[in-house]
Amino acid sequence: MKTALLAAILASVISPAAFAQTAATTSPHSFSANVGLVSDYRFRGFTQTNLRPAIQGGFDYEHASGFYAGNWNSNVADELFPGGNIEMDLYGGYKHAFGDVELDVGGLYYYYPGSDAAKGGTIKNFELYAGLAYGPFSLKYSHGMTDFFGAPDSKNNYYVEAGLAFDLGSGWGVDAHVGYQKLKNDPAISGYVDYMAGVTYAFDDWTFGGHVVSTNKKDWYQTSRDRDAGRTGVVFSVARAF
Repeated sequence: MKTALLAAILASVISPAAFAQTAATTSPHSFSANVGLVSDYRFRGFTQTNLRPAIQGGFDYEHASGFYAGNWNSNVADELFPGGNIEMDLYGGYKHAFGDVELDVGGLYYYYPGSDAAKGGTIKNFELYAGLAYGPFSLKYSHGMTDFFGAPDSKNNYYVEAGLAFDLGSGWGVDAHVGYQKLKNDPAISGYVDYMAGVTYAFDDWTFGGHVVSTNKKDWYQTSRDRDAGRTGVVFSVARAF
């Protein structure tokens, strides 16, 4: 709606030839933003908000060459990240299509301002990743270059995930995900599997979703109310892109 109105205004003040020339010189740079609300923020199957809602949002930049960068943020439970209640993610990478296969490589830095990992400093994490997508199928590998969110001597942890996403038409879609997290030197767990499956509905710039989330190690850690952080649950979401 906004695009059509803007085009009409431009056409009324410049000549058709000039308007065509302007449209033909589209910038290779693009910017977008998003904001959303979820009933529970789950990261690789485990709640980050003590099974409570979270508001989330971010900004993205893309270049026509395939390079991109962005920032994403969410509230988190300060019981889990002592002294901090915000997660700030910074990422950048490169995407390129080889026929029907798209390659995506990059890095992701998680930062929790104000937090303290048992007086050892601000909680943070850095991963390198590589992913492939083919039609509705996707596969991604993430490798931890730092200690896993402040856990001592846990470098070189990794996460492998596979996903499916099908467009059913009329705005409806279904998607599913399974992932495996491998950890080092954690006395409680060396690795676990998480699952997710659900349905989405897109309308204009809005997307609504409902997903069942679970893990095979539900009691890895407890919430502040002594509930399993990886318990099976349904996560509802609403998001808007700009």
